[in-house]
Amino acid sequence: MRKLLSALSLAFLIGVGLAVPAASASSLSSAKVVIIVGPVDTSTSSYIADANVAAAAARQYSSNVVTIYTPHATWATVSADLQGASIVVYMGHGNGYTSPYHKVFNINAIPSTVDGLGLNPSGNKTNNSTTEYHGEAELAKSIKLAPNAVVILAHLCYSAGNSEPQNPAPTFFEARLRVDNMGAGWLRTGARAVISEVYSSGMAGWYISQLFTTHQTINDLWQGAPTFNNDVQVSASIRNGWATVQLDLDATISPTKNEHFGRAISGDMTLLTDAAVRRPVPSPYGQVTLAQPGAPRVAGMGVRPRSLSLR
Repeated sequence: MRKLLSALSLAFLIGVGLAVPAASASSLSSAKVVIIVGPVDTSTSSYIADANVAAAAARQYSSNVVTIYTPHATWATVSADLQGASIVVYMGHGNGYTSPYHKVFNINAIPSTVDGLGLNPSGNKTNNSTTEYHGEAELAKSIKLAPNAVVILAHLCYSAGNSEPQNPAPTFFEARLRVDNMGAGWLRTGARAVISEVYSSGMAGWYISQLFTTHQTINDLWQGAPTFNNDVQVSASIRNGWATVQLDLDATISPTKNEHFGRAISGDMTLLTDAAVRRPVPSPYGQVTLAQPGAPRVAGMGVRPRSLSLR
């Protein structure tokens, strides 16, 4: 569950993404933005720097921005602050499924610690190395996000289908399954989209600014990002009947050029940015839950659906 370092500079992404007009104090949104940094050993300072960029972007538009950084990011604190959040940013270790630790996928026996948050143990005061994992079932049981919330996962192993740096690259089938699983718990908290950007610092701040200042679908936002590779693979989720899973492949992001998975999104691709943070513009799907399978999917969405079968 090792951390992953950034490939793009903060300065570059600030230049292309965050130079947008700020709201006046009287017009700030009340949409809640929660930014979490878990314990990541020697990378802690760089992750906190990236989180601070995201927080600065959020404070241009919202009066309700909460930052929770290691060594104070315990489950008790994080779970309380996540309630009602419209945007969630998590930077830290990723514990995915499947992985070398859980090689066989069983939808009826998903490990309790996977596809959630890697946080500080209770009572921790200074340790930025010890990680306590809280998985998708715990998220679904304990967290209720705002309607149409968006979750942004930054630098996590497994979140975009990627492996830990010391492990072999996954097959495409395995990568797609990892993305689906990583988003599943968050979608059960009420989120409508889960975005993963593994290798690029500054992207959480870029997405926050775009969510507050644009009117477009979440799919168009994701494809309009400066990290877009224009190689989108689309499939239906096997974890949520209403959701879509998309991976944006890039053969150049690994020194070995065999790890193509650095960007992904899962959820409702028709979700509007307005609905996530400002006006109550509903998704065409409404607030679908796991108990309501079979909601219609919107085909096409301007992407290239290359891999629709489970092969």
